[in-house]
Amino acid sequence: MPTGVLVAVGDDIAREAGFGVPVALTAAAWADCVAWTEEDNRQTYQDESGRLWDVLWMTHYAIRRSDGGRSCTVELYRVPRDGESHESEQTWLLATCGPDDEGGPVITISLPGED
Repeated sequence: MPTGVLVAVGDDIAREAGFGVPVALTAAAWADCVAWTEEDNRQTYQDESGRLWDVLWMTHYAIRRSDGGRSCTVELYRVPRDGESHESEQTWLLATCGPDDEGGPVITISLPGED
């Protein structure tokens, strides 16, 4: 996926994870923390739906614990897609609430440092 592309999270799973507004991940955050293929299962078994749930759940938890500002950091452990790792490693995401294309609220989950 090209830089700057957002991957929309389905409303059902976002709502189930506790979100009342739409949620999207940047392509880079999706690739790092959610994407998983059958080929990746050679290193350890996981699937995208489980990895997405982990990102959403930990993001919702971080937002609940935050000071109510426009953004907060999210601590997450995930198995890197490097073809070798079997253990989870710590990573950080950034959750930001801002306007969507029509001016409504949306939570965008990105890697730190992404614009």
